[in-house]
Amino acid sequence: MKAFPIPVVALGPGTQTEEETLDYLPMPKDMDTYRAPILPEPEEIADRAAAREVLVAVLGLLDQAAAGQSGRQVNLRALAPEDLQLLNQVLGEGEASALVREDGSSLEVRIQESVFAGVWRVMSFKDGVRVDDAIEVGPVPGLLQMVAEEDAERVYRPWSGPLPPNVLNAPMLVEEIRDQVARWQPGRDPHVVNLTLLPVSPEDIAYLDHQLGTGRVLMLSRGYGNCRITNTRLPHCWRVVYYNSMDAVILNTVEVVDMPEVAMAAPEDLRDSHERLSDVLGYLEQS
Repeated sequence: MKAFPIPVVALGPGTQTEEETLDYLPMPKDMDTYRAPILPEPEEIADRAAAREVLVAVLGLLDQAAAGQSGRQVNLRALAPEDLQLLNQVLGEGEASALVREDGSSLEVRIQESVFAGVWRVMSFKDGVRVDDAIEVGPVPGLLQMVAEEDAERVYRPWSGPLPPNVLNAPMLVEEIRDQVARWQPGRDPHVVNLTLLPVSPEDIAYLDHQLGTGRVLMLSRGYGNCRITNTRLPHCWRVVYYNSMDAVILNTVEVVDMPEVAMAAPEDLRDSHERLSDVLGYLEQS
């Protein structure tokens, strides 16, 4: 028998060797989701009537906010430490927070969304000492919009002299953004400039940020990764930057809008918070 003139090559799964490995983009991790608060036994909080009254008031404000009424506050300064501890336990910490610092002052306002979307803890500190404490209910705390309005500079200060090295497309973007700001009207759809998809250099980004300016509002929203929101010195103009779970920028935008949507609790979120808080109150009323 003569040798078969064509070499036999095995085929099928497991017979091929891979010379290259595929590098996949890591998927986001650690998404924040609603976690029901861990509550004490009803009999352990029988004397916490003041805390329950605050929660009942918050429930009523959620009704109003879901119907489109402006946000209102419940002040907590007069609460006993035990009542405040119960409120801290019930409210927990949600995925959004904000910080407002007064220029040239030691006063700062720290805002933390609770586990109930649209229910915000607003605390003021001076020299590190808490001087005010309240719960505000609404899509977003009114202080953030107020401060952004105060920060807005309506006098155009054009760049003078030659452009910095490697600045190419940013001046055109600045003019586009200023034009959109000038034409902005309440209720208008947001105008979004997606810097991630544009041919801009790091120097372009630095030039744009310098021309738009930075205000006193800083918001952070944690979901899939993080979102950082800051107001500029232009009216209704915001910088919104998204990061993945490894803090790499995945989306870099400028938004001309009253308030970026990612920072706000939607009406359905407020209704959902109303239902969840009703369940918590039903549990507390067993005491």
